[in-house]
Amino acid sequence: MARLYANENFPLPVVEELRRLGHDVVTTQDAGRAGTAVPDSEVLADASAQNREVLTFNRRHFIRLHAAQSQHAGIVVCTFDPDFAGLAQRIDAALNAPSELDGRLVRIYRPD
Repeated sequence: MARLYANENFPLPVVEELRRLGHDVVTTQDAGRAGTAVPDSEVLADASAQNREVLTFNRRHFIRLHAAQSQHAGIVVCTFDPDFAGLAQRIDAALNAPSELDGRLVRIYRPD
């Protein structure tokens, strides 16, 4: 299962469902960095140092970071979906696909 670092704006119900599905998810709150306005580049560096993929809704900034530096543990950018369980299922399916996330950017979209 994946080791994830959920960015500050990521909903706890999605995190809890991912944990229930067997993923090791640390939140910004768990890391003691909630409400501290940590720059995205630092979030990516912290996650990579822990060998965790970043999980975020902040698509634009993390796509730019990925383009500038592909040396990271992975980035999963998501479109917001109020169906938290459905979003967690789509993330789980993408993370269980037979490919390595190291240095990759994975996009998870809300269904139409």
